[in-house]
Amino acid sequence: MDQRQTHAHESPEYLRTSLAAALTLGFERGRFYRNARTFCVNVLLTYKEGCAARCAYCGLSHNRPGLYDKKSFIRVPWPVYPLDEIIQRISERPDRVKRICISMITNRRAIQDTKDICARLRSSFDVPVSLLISPTILNHQDLMDFKRAGADKIGVAVDLATPALFDRFRGKGVGGPHKWSTYWECLRDSLEIFGKGNAGAHFIVGMGETEREMCSSMQRVRDMGGGTHLFSFFPEPGSQMADHPLPPMDQYRRIQVSRYLIDSQITTINSFTSNDHGEITGFGLPGIELDRVIDSGEPFRTSGCEGYDGEVACNRPFANSRPGDGMRNYPFPPEAEDIKLIRLQMGIHAPSSLTPAHKPEKSTPSEFRTGH
Repeated sequence: MDQRQTHAHESPEYLRTSLAAALTLGFERGRFYRNARTFCVNVLLTYKEGCAARCAYCGLSHNRPGLYDKKSFIRVPWPVYPLDEIIQRISERPDRVKRICISMITNRRAIQDTKDICARLRSSFDVPVSLLISPTILNHQDLMDFKRAGADKIGVAVDLATPALFDRFRGKGVGGPHKWSTYWECLRDSLEIFGKGNAGAHFIVGMGETEREMCSSMQRVRDMGGGTHLFSFFPEPGSQMADHPLPPMDQYRRIQVSRYLIDSQITTINSFTSNDHGEITGFGLPGIELDRVIDSGEPFRTSGCEGYDGEVACNRPFANSRPGDGMRNYPFPPEAEDIKLIRLQMGIHAPSSLTPAHKPEKSTPSEFRTGH
């Protein structure tokens, strides 16, 4: 057994890293599909007792069977390395690391450890640090302390688009500690402390919400001064939602376009049209303008925190889809052939034509893999 994986190796001295970060730092060997690269080192705090949350879709859930240090997150291994070694590797790769993101778990030990790790990283080199926080265990002073420690951006993983779905999958429905109101209050406080544009929410498409409901939550974030980092649901083996279907591709593509228009302040949800099923049928743009947006490919790229160069650094390659035609978030600019496929997936077979949305059938894993 690799000694890094034993229970003795806990935060703050040790951190888990995403597989993409491990590749970037040279801890692991391998190549990404189409030479995708990530410029963000994502790290995750780790403790013997794990996470107290019981989110139905999460691989780290307290409800998921098995030892915590053997649990995966977004379906890939998160190997454990000493913080000292991580810092050394980052310092050797100034051109490859443009942002660091520290992810908390719902464990009270993580509060002070996050502050200490953030401060140490910021004192080691001039790389911006984001925090993906756990609002349930935090207060206003903790957010102030995070800023003093050197963090410049905050992520709040609201994940669910409605209070009922949040409670079902993160709160009382699974015996979990999280509350919808707590997450939105924390997002509000984060924007107040860190400034507009420096805090935002994560949302997962395909959890039972309508497209209109998802757009409403994204608009709420935008109206507060934040932005949305968008994910497509993908089942985590062994989780309570392991058999939950993937959202149809056309649904996800419409939400991606909606997010881009809302966050870019090109249009608002008030300009969108929808059908009786809550599916978006129009974005409030003339056809030629919608064509420009789609053909730019920007709505379909991963939405994440920027690096010191102003470009998205946290692009999480293939975090919510397998490589291939079924890519949900592009970790690089989509090419001409990608745009053709995206138009096909959206049902837009020619410029300036958006076919009326219909009640989609549930996708299957095989449909997802082929991108149909």
